[in-house]
Amino acid sequence: MPDSSISLWRQLKAAAALPLVAVVLVPALLMWLAPAPLASGGRLWILRPLGALLALAGLALGAWTVMLFRDMGRGTLAPWDAPRCLVVQGPYRHLRNPMISGAMGIILGEALLFNSLPVLIWFCVFAVVNAVYMPLWEEPGLARRFGEDYRIYQANVPGWLPRLRPWRPGEE
Repeated sequence: MPDSSISLWRQLKAAAALPLVAVVLVPALLMWLAPAPLASGGRLWILRPLGALLALAGLALGAWTVMLFRDMGRGTLAPWDAPRCLVVQGPYRHLRNPMISGAMGIILGEALLFNSLPVLIWFCVFAVVNAVYMPLWEEPGLARRFGEDYRIYQANVPGWLPRLRPWRPGEE
């Protein structure tokens, strides 16, 4: 059941401050400031539909995770208004970082859809920054906030490559 105390305004502020910068503002600025194509000629026909599919899948995954943070976690995606409950439903049963995976899908999709080498480079930078940030900062913070529940979850659910069978608490 949705938490009515998590207003649409709170969700929009969090989205505008974080993912919209990474998946809209930065790629748009890169394409405007440094237009450079990934490919030319006959290879473009496959890049654009693949890019559109990746971006749409990433958007759907991101929206799903935001709703789970609101409904199950009673918070937003913003660190200053983080979920108060550990979320281990939906895509979080397959991997620990589906929100970032969704953002990476959008950015990679944009690189292909708009045929942009700078956006592909941004995708690589975004992936590396998150691969370093998550284990060094975010995961220790989650372990402090949620204790043993998070440590059990972390031991059973991979960070980036999804497990095929969804994990359920108590399956240790």
